[in-house]
Amino acid sequence: MSATSTTANFRSTRAEQAGIVLLYGIFGLLLFGPLAFGAVEPWSIFLMEAGSAALFLVWVGKQILEGQIKVVWNPLFLPMGVFGLLIISQLVFRITAYSHDTMSLTLLYFCYALLCFLAAQTLLRGSQTRTLAFIFCLYGGALAAFALIQGLSSNGKLYWLRQPRMGGWIYGPYVNHNHYAGLIEMLVPIPLVLALSRLASSRTRTAAAAIAAVMVGTIFLSGSRGGMLAIVAELVILAVVSVKQKRGLRTAIGIGVFLTIVVALLIWIGGGELSRRISTVGMSHSEISADVRFNINRDGLRMFLKKPVLGWGMGAFPVVYPQFRTFYTNFFINEAHNDYLQLLVEMGLLGFGTMLWFLLTLYYRALKKIRNWTSEMSGATTLACLLGLSGILVHSALDFNLQIPANAALFYVLCTIAAAEPFAQPARKRRVARSAPPEVLASPEALHQPATNF
Repeated sequence: MSATSTTANFRSTRAEQAGIVLLYGIFGLLLFGPLAFGAVEPWSIFLMEAGSAALFLVWVGKQILEGQIKVVWNPLFLPMGVFGLLIISQLVFRITAYSHDTMSLTLLYFCYALLCFLAAQTLLRGSQTRTLAFIFCLYGGALAAFALIQGLSSNGKLYWLRQPRMGGWIYGPYVNHNHYAGLIEMLVPIPLVLALSRLASSRTRTAAAAIAAVMVGTIFLSGSRGGMLAIVAELVILAVVSVKQKRGLRTAIGIGVFLTIVVALLIWIGGGELSRRISTVGMSHSEISADVRFNINRDGLRMFLKKPVLGWGMGAFPVVYPQFRTFYTNFFINEAHNDYLQLLVEMGLLGFGTMLWFLLTLYYRALKKIRNWTSEMSGATTLACLLGLSGILVHSALDFNLQIPANAALFYVLCTIAAAEPFAQPARKRRVARSAPPEVLASPEALHQPATNF
């Protein structure tokens, strides 16, 4: 073997290893964030930012080893880039009311952008997604089991060890139960869609359905009303998609059995407490009341009207809000408790319009890929992402999940995956498709054949 051939093999092996590091590094960071209390503390934020930067250097090294720079484009990159320019303009032209917080959030959004970019460059095959789906199912099931155990034996401390400095309503690894619900809303469609598809064995689908049921159960048991509304919205969207695509009795029965398991679990573990929570609309634990939320929304609109074009500056809401507060409270209002309103206040109409552009592009791209979600990995993955994103977007009207770094990072990466091109098919499947006669390819049996190659 020549020296040139040996060197080429060495570089190819190292590039392949770098690709593996990238794939599991990206999603490892996403799994790390929730366990670190949602990555809201300086040390965990630093680890996410440093980790994303290190992974980008790995990607650069991979390009050098391969001898070429190959960038996979995603249509969401354009609105993301425009949004980044708007934030930078707030700093450059001193529009922001508090440049320190705007700069800190600029770094955090750059971290999100790196993770999205790297996910788009790395997650290209259905086989990769299949592996990640199993990992996320196990992760979500383990997190839900931990939350259940903690809820039954809570001592008011995170992991039974750490006392929150400013109080809270602890559920799972989060100080705020609403943010736990926000995370699970994005994760639960993964096992749910897997259970209703034809992409796994019957035993695997049954296990996935059980995991999804436990995860949904913990959303209700967490007491998050926004989470309950979000998961109902996800199930309604799934039902509508199934009816429109005429998926038949099998999918309807699957959803019915799933809901039966969820209801049984809720009645068994916490029916009485759940009923009291749903009927309560006032203040409980350390959660703000509906009246306070209404007042914050009203004051926030007044803030927006003062600076409607480019807002007060990313991250400046808690600094500016006391000037506009019209009521007395013992709470420190650090967020608007409405992600849409907070974006409008901090980024103005230009930022809000960019967000609408981002979401319209996302749904336009994603809805075209879910046609054969029961038998194609691209469709199933896109539908799972779309359901989770729809749930968190509903919840965002009532809370501030997208101000929590762990939840925001997962949200943006799921958006990138949903809007990406369909996954590359295995070579064997492409050869079979090319060699099949046209009349076979056009037959109903061929169109609905399960994709067993993944």
